Amino acid sequence: MRYRVLGGTGIEVSTHCLGTMMFGAVGNPDHEECARIVHAALDAGITFVDTADMYSAGESETIVGKALKGRRDDVVLSTKVHFPMGEGPARGGNSRRWITRAVEDSLRRLDTEWIDLYQVHRPDHTTDVEETLGILGDLVTQGKVRAFGCSTFPAEEIVEAHHVAERRGLKRFRTEQPPYSLLARGVEAAVLPVAQRLGMGVLTWSPLASGFLTGRYRQGRPIDLGSGRPALHPGRFDPELPTTAAKLAAVEQLVALAEELGCTLPELAVAFPLAHPAVTSVIIGPRTLGQLQDTLKGAELVLDDATLDRIDAIVPPGTDVYRPDGVWTPPALAQAARRRRPVHERAAA
Repeated sequence: MRYRVLGGTGIEVSTHCLGTMMFGAVGNPDHEECARIVHAALDAGITFVDTADMYSAGESETIVGKALKGRRDDVVLSTKVHFPMGEGPARGGNSRRWITRAVEDSLRRLDTEWIDLYQVHRPDHTTDVEETLGILGDLVTQGKVRAFGCSTFPAEEIVEAHHVAERRGLKRFRTEQPPYSLLARGVEAAVLPVAQRLGMGVLTWSPLASGFLTGRYRQGRPIDLGSGRPALHPGRFDPELPTTAAKLAAVEQLVALAEELGCTLPELAVAFPLAHPAVTSVIIGPRTLGQLQDTLKGAELVLDDATLDRIDAIVPPGTDVYRPDGVWTPPALAQAARRRRPVHERAAA
């Protein structure tokens, strides 16, 4: 296992980060098996564990807290805040009111006195970023959080947050957690260069592109849309759709490249983000112990320039074969009213 410093925080982390989104009801409900996955990851040299309050409605944090009993000091622990936790208003977002409550809930579930990296899971245009940075800075001062960052923020949102922090004398985001894979390279155009210029650490998610880079889904082979991940999101796996067809076509070329290199497609996929100079660590999110072990077989794989050139020819730099699942959609695009003048104004013009 290799190690890098997380941006300017001075915190050293492993280049593989154990993601725990699949711990709990959404993925693996067996708490004991999840604990074994955590312990196996630590024994393999992983020192970085990432979770979020919304993963299985807090169950993932509870599992991680139990698994780290007696080993907390050996781990850089990160979690996130933003998404709604339960029914009713004001139970999510990036406001001082909610973050003040949410961090206490996370600390309780994780059974820890501090969080090494606390991340804002998505932007929130209903809250002034100054308020968000203010409460996060207060948590650092209080010792409840060691550093804080953002996740899946567009480049312009990152720049704005840093500008506000400098102008108001506030602590700033120290990390960004974007989606990045062989099939989703859009962050290379702006997010990664911005993070690099601002001295931010970067931990990337979804290196297996929602399962397409596991090799399980191949061109010309039927995809069972009635079970597993395809059953949950059939629109993402329908081979008749142009986007799915493009993913499958790229996968065939990447499988051939992996075979030439003598590695598996997942090993190639996990090694790829680490070749970018802005990336500190890549998050792997196994559901089973076997999946963890298979992924870690390629932990030492380093891609040379010739291999990266081959990858560039398959998926050009800075481009997405598909829009990564779960990315943030700006209100200016999500809400039609923000893209259209009122009818009477259009008629008057």
